[in-house]
Amino acid sequence: MSDISPARRLFCFGLGFSALTLAHRLRAEGFAVAGTCRSEEKAARLRDQGIEAHVYGPDAPLDPAALEGATHLLLSIPPDDRGDPVARDFGNTLQGLPLQWVGYLSTTGVYGDRGGDWVDEASPLAPSTARGRRRLEAEEQWAALDLPLHIFRLAGIYGPARNQLVTLREGTARRIVKPGQVFSRIHVEDIANVLLASIAHPAPGTAYNVCDNEPAPPQDVIVYAAGLLGLTPPPEIPFEEAELSPMAKSFYAESKRVSNKRIRETLGVTLRYPTYREGLKALLDQ
Repeated sequence: MSDISPARRLFCFGLGFSALTLAHRLRAEGFAVAGTCRSEEKAARLRDQGIEAHVYGPDAPLDPAALEGATHLLLSIPPDDRGDPVARDFGNTLQGLPLQWVGYLSTTGVYGDRGGDWVDEASPLAPSTARGRRRLEAEEQWAALDLPLHIFRLAGIYGPARNQLVTLREGTARRIVKPGQVFSRIHVEDIANVLLASIAHPAPGTAYNVCDNEPAPPQDVIVYAAGLLGLTPPPEIPFEEAELSPMAKSFYAESKRVSNKRIRETLGVTLRYPTYREGLKALLDQ
């Protein structure tokens, strides 16, 4: 348990993988939780779990009354080609609410490609992909509003049902090798830990890198996961021969090591899974 007071209300725009992990943790601490998803079927499942769920999307407007009583706001809907849809639809409404904390889930992609060098929150923002540029534009949209905003730049997310153990078991894992390529990553439970620490110790206007302690080549993670399962790793595939989707290519277009010093030193976060090894081992044990 953190030192967060009970009897507060979190509203999440986008009840996805990361947001739901936080939502369940906050419900256990006495928060009321509400938010949006994109289908009535998912909304019904969430309501069965005690979450007040609303359908929201391009063809499903949200009644602003759903936001009443929110003290905390988490924004995890990706921007579209016109910017951030939530800022566009609700920016003025949100500025009129007595919000104590607002969190925007961004990406480390806003730093662009650094050829494997280290970046921290003071590094220049120079996204090199269209996805990264959209995220930076969304960060700027939210920063321009009068809100107690905190920006969380997430590395590659993994967790239950979304990890290399799963792809190896399904036979879909590929060991793609691009010399010098490194990624940072983060377990979804540690994302929640960082958000909880920020809620307990708000510092509006601050950006945080959310990643573990050890950036690593993706092929090394596959080899380690295969070892945990007692499987032979899939063969190496040179990047040039990999026939990747445009989305996958965009990930390999950038190589950098992301520092998490700020979450450790200013938020006092001790990661439950400081590297992919602890994270994958725990997922196997589960």
